[in-house]
Amino acid sequence: MNAKETAVIFIEFQNDFCHPKGLLYDTVKSELARLGTVANARRLLDGARRAGCMIIHSPFTLDRAWCEAHQVEGLLKGVYDGGVFAPGGWGHEIIDELRPAKGEVVVEGKRSLSAFSHTNLADILRFAGIKNLIVAGQLTNVCAQATAWSAYDLGFRVRMIPEACASASREIHEFVASQVAPIFGEVPTVDGFLASLS
Repeated sequence: MNAKETAVIFIEFQNDFCHPKGLLYDTVKSELARLGTVANARRLLDGARRAGCMIIHSPFTLDRAWCEAHQVEGLLKGVYDGGVFAPGGWGHEIIDELRPAKGEVVVEGKRSLSAFSHTNLADILRFAGIKNLIVAGQLTNVCAQATAWSAYDLGFRVRMIPEACASASREIHEFVASQVAPIFGEVPTVDGFLASLS
């Protein structure tokens, strides 16, 4: 895979998910620990940086006005009610381990599931000549999967890296890893993906 045509997106590696004091940490802490998600994502980030891939960070931002205008239910209603990922707050910040470096893209405006919705991510990728999108992040079955579906539908070559993702349970995570991720193509490990770069 040509590194210059490849972007790696890190979805919602934010304090509210990944730090023990985060509002959603209890939801994913067992899977973060079992999979070593943060350490794997850091290894992915370091290797992709060295190889010259485009690095994209996609935080979720609570947009109260948008939620109220769209009568959100389910998961997004829980985020709204809990004040999770509030803009300008500590919980919204990207964790220190995956802090964006100078020049890396931080997508703004993600207020629902796919990193493509309500953002200019598709334009960013097209303008940069990106053909391949590598997906890591939370939750495996929610925003990571939604972003992968969107990218696939837009014609990008998509790879989910399950060991750099996390979900609320082993069963959910392994279902996506074994039954959904292969729909897009190969399902590499971090090391396998990095070894494939040229």
